[in-house]
Amino acid sequence: MKNTLFISALIALSVLFSLNCFMFPDSYEELSGKLKAEKIEINNNNNNNNNNNNNNGFAVVELFTSEGCSSCPPADELMARLQTENKDKNIYFLAYHVDYWDRLGWKDQFSSNEFTIRQQEYQKWLNLYVMYTPQFIINGTTEFAGYNETTLSKKISDALAMQQTSSLELPAKTDDKDSINIHFKTNEIQQNSNLFIATIQKEAISKVALGENKGDTLHHVQIVRQLKGFDLNEKEGNVSIEKPANFNTKDWELIAFIQNTSTGKISATAKVNLK
Repeated sequence: MKNTLFISALIALSVLFSLNCFMFPDSYEELSGKLKAEKIEINNNNNNNNNNNNNNGFAVVELFTSEGCSSCPPADELMARLQTENKDKNIYFLAYHVDYWDRLGWKDQFSSNEFTIRQQEYQKWLNLYVMYTPQFIINGTTEFAGYNETTLSKKISDALAMQQTSSLELPAKTDDKDSINIHFKTNEIQQNSNLFIATIQKEAISKVALGENKGDTLHHVQIVRQLKGFDLNEKEGNVSIEKPANFNTKDWELIAFIQNTSTGKISATAKVNLK
């Protein structure tokens, strides 16, 4: 009986912690302000900076965020700072703007229900009790709240230190008017794996007129505008994705990764080599 009560108490505390991240942003912002000035230290033993060679460790850093959430801008800034300070490392950044905050007075111009569904998939893969923002996920296997800078640096360092056996190469042609044609090549195929290609706008500025961030000007980086998945049945092949109307190789990029659709684990990643 005592064990049952103890376990129930732990579960309740875990749920309350997650709800605090989602519902009580003020405490988050206070903590974020204290950490903001410190440089994020990422350890990396990988001296090979070729983004298309995944024999060494990598970190796919996914952030679920929203312009309608007052806790999210510091997490967005944290990711932007991390990107600036670690350009020489094998780290891939993707920011998904979910849509469930839109109902509270401000519609995030980058939000999509598609990204909310992706976060729901992670809730299932990682056996989470609640869904919240801001949330970081590393390589599809570990998650934590957006204010936890110490955990962020440690988990990325751990991911970079892991030796990888899977590889992914993706030359692409952008000369087609409406689509981007991508040739992919990997060295192995695992069961229940899909190839995902994220179309990313590198940065944008948004002035928020309503909601929790009313009056703020927000700076975003690595904004996922679309995410397309393809069944991975062969080690080599061709796929095509729709090209955004204002797409160009300076302000946009494509990041691809192979992900297990049963567990969420990401086994290989690379930036698409745009021609």
